Amino acid sequence: MSDPRHLAAAIPMQKIGPIKIYGSVIEAKVLVPLATFESPVWPSTNRGARVTAQSGGIQVTIIDERMTRSIVMEAMDAKSALAARDSLTMRTQEIREVCENTSNFARLLDIHYQIIANLLYIRLEMSTGDASGHNMVTKAADALMEWILEEYQYLHYISVSGNFCTDKKVSAVNGILGRGKNVIAETWISDKLCRRYLKTAPDKIVDINIKKNLYGSIIAGGLRSANAHFANMLLAFYLATGQDAANIIEGSQGFVNAEVRENYLYFAVTLPNIIVGTVGSGKGLDFVDENLRDLGCRENRPPGENGRRLAAIAAATVLCGELSLLAALTNPGELMRTHESLERA
Repeated sequence: MSDPRHLAAAIPMQKIGPIKIYGSVIEAKVLVPLATFESPVWPSTNRGARVTAQSGGIQVTIIDERMTRSIVMEAMDAKSALAARDSLTMRTQEIREVCENTSNFARLLDIHYQIIANLLYIRLEMSTGDASGHNMVTKAADALMEWILEEYQYLHYISVSGNFCTDKKVSAVNGILGRGKNVIAETWISDKLCRRYLKTAPDKIVDINIKKNLYGSIIAGGLRSANAHFANMLLAFYLATGQDAANIIEGSQGFVNAEVRENYLYFAVTLPNIIVGTVGSGKGLDFVDENLRDLGCRENRPPGENGRRLAAIAAATVLCGELSLLAALTNPGELMRTHESLERA
């Protein structure tokens, strides 16, 4: 009998593309590995890669990046919690030293406080180099918690993770304050190429984005999210590159923009919470290491540059899959025919 500690789950993986990407962090054509049981994701995303490459590529811009952890402590009452918060806001430099002494790469970016009754929540935001940074910020939060409890003995430990982070849960705070990499991918596709490769017209994609993604998400009660299936591409990308796949929960919160500009379709995806890293847990697996090398994310670059490159590729991949699905949905019956053809072959 095999050792249960060494069992592995095999997930089908294919490479799609190449996806042509340009911007401040990457200028390349890349074949992107996607690991998924949702087999139509491969040809669909590949179709998006083909039409965007023919149109000049996908421009990717990284707006912001940070990883977070929130600690929660308890005071006797709200007055005491407020006193602790007011005191801590005057000691930011000391907090910075406590947090940054736990790592060679962690840098404190910001701190946010919330008080609920007698509970004090402190949300740390840190840059974490090429790591996704979960463990890095948790280690900093542990050290900060220990320091605070020693300095403010009227406070008591509740949790090193207080859900104000917010980790692997749908929330508003991540989109507002940031968690992971905030990335925008954009492309411009002519009417001719849209009809040739996507079998639809730019105005139809604009219309379905409004009526499905925007209005549909509103009536469903979607939280800071309006897209068709970001999660499909993100999960496949995360599994192929050794990421913590549960982070697709916040990662798939994002928006699609589609406009007709003269004779072109402007199409963009905004992903405020892409959480990826090129070092850390899972990155030493042979297939993950090979995939990261093939994506150009194992190069000798300044800290953070490989991680930013990986996030840019992830966003471009999401755009390709989202564009292709929305195009398919403009044509009655196309989605089901495709699934039946590919999944029953």
